[in-house]
Amino acid sequence: MAQTSKTKVYNRIIAIGDVHGCHKELEELLGRLSPSETDLFIFLGDLINRGPDSHQTLELARNLQGIYLLGNHEQRFLNHKSNPANLKPADQKTFNMLTEDDWNFLQTFQLTHYETALDTIFVHGGFLPNIPWEAQDASVVTQIQVINKEGLPRKRSESPYSPHWSRKWNGPSFVVYGHTPSTKVRRTAFSLCLDTGCVYGGHLTACVFPEKRLYQVKALQTYLS
Repeated sequence: MAQTSKTKVYNRIIAIGDVHGCHKELEELLGRLSPSETDLFIFLGDLINRGPDSHQTLELARNLQGIYLLGNHEQRFLNHKSNPANLKPADQKTFNMLTEDDWNFLQTFQLTHYETALDTIFVHGGFLPNIPWEAQDASVVTQIQVINKEGLPRKRSESPYSPHWSRKWNGPSFVVYGHTPSTKVRRTAFSLCLDTGCVYGGHLTACVFPEKRLYQVKALQTYLS
């Protein structure tokens, strides 16, 4: 279910792109941001998996005043918690390091978050156009990258020549998302992507609202090629 902003007024709303277990880079980024009690952090999903330490990443994130969005990696782990044999082989290292507190934390993640004052929706993957964003389910909003000629949501690898969903999104609300890694921040008139491929050796990116100021740290290494 979509969530609207809490009644508390924050000086800064800070969105952070896909961390993927890169806890040292997250720690460095938070050091540059100097969090305070008047900040609200919004993590755009895929906090876990692929990178070196998902447990430490979750520890850092949950100690902040935050909103945590469900990514396709969190969704996959939650779906298979009772039967980890169905996880991908590469997921097993992450599964083995998660504590019961980590699992409980993951269960609190939400699909979307809407900031009324900014008229901005925060989500992991994105949306299909021409359908109310509140009505779109997890299979779409956590996984969509492109839209094929039939108008269906697909991964880039499944339909490499199809347009990215953000090129079809004409608002009116602005969307901040992750999930589609790029070497640089991707922008359209109505969207902003903060997944800059930290786990692939790129950067971990944050955007501070309302001024939309970007902060980045370089990955310490390439964790996944």
